[in-house]
Amino acid sequence: MKIQRGNIFSIPSEGESKPEYFQSLVKTPELLIERIITTDQFKAPGQWYDQEKDEWVVLIRGEAELEFDDGRVIKLIQGDFVLINAHHKHRLKQVSTPPDCVWLALHGNLK
Repeated sequence: MKIQRGNIFSIPSEGESKPEYFQSLVKTPELLIERIITTDQFKAPGQWYDQEKDEWVVLIRGEAELEFDDGRVIKLIQGDFVLINAHHKHRLKQVSTPPDCVWLALHGNLK
């Protein structure tokens, strides 16, 4: 069995120049667990996420605001989590700078 080890807070060199960095930690046909780092370079691009699967996300570090296409805005602080149903369009409205926001996200059929 292969052992995968890392630090949830470390930013890999390939992620330092990106406003958002995505790293798959576990990936199966049924489930994706990923780490997301949103850096202080992030500017709300106006792009909506419209995902095929449900997403459960927890904000491990930082502060952020999620905006939904129905006009709702959810403010998140460290430790907050939210379950976003598949095809519920959402986007990051604002993130704290610094520190970078660190997220842990699970994608799958989570109902």
